[in-house]
Amino acid sequence: MTRAELIDQMADQGRLSHKQADVVVETILHAMKGAIAQGDRIEIRGFGVFSLRLRRPRRARNPRTGVPLVSAERRAAHFKPGKELKAVLAEMDPGTSGDDARS
Repeated sequence: MTRAELIDQMADQGRLSHKQADVVVETILHAMKGAIAQGDRIEIRGFGVFSLRLRRPRRARNPRTGVPLVSAERRAAHFKPGKELKAVLAEMDPGTSGDDARS
């Protein structure tokens, strides 16, 4: 699902106009980005937890030249699904994926 599809789905519920739904989605995403950037944890019950993880430096190799190098330490967003989301995923047929619905 894309941001536009989420906005369309919210607007289709009839309570919000398309523009209001866009503002709501933008506000939520902006707040989530800010919280994660500050190192806060975002917990959405039934869905999952977003948090910030520190990735240690690691040894790598330039694929073009083969020269070894060390990547810098970096921060990365991490998502851990909640119990209800895990249950929904466990009930899905293993032969299907979310990409099939778009085609």
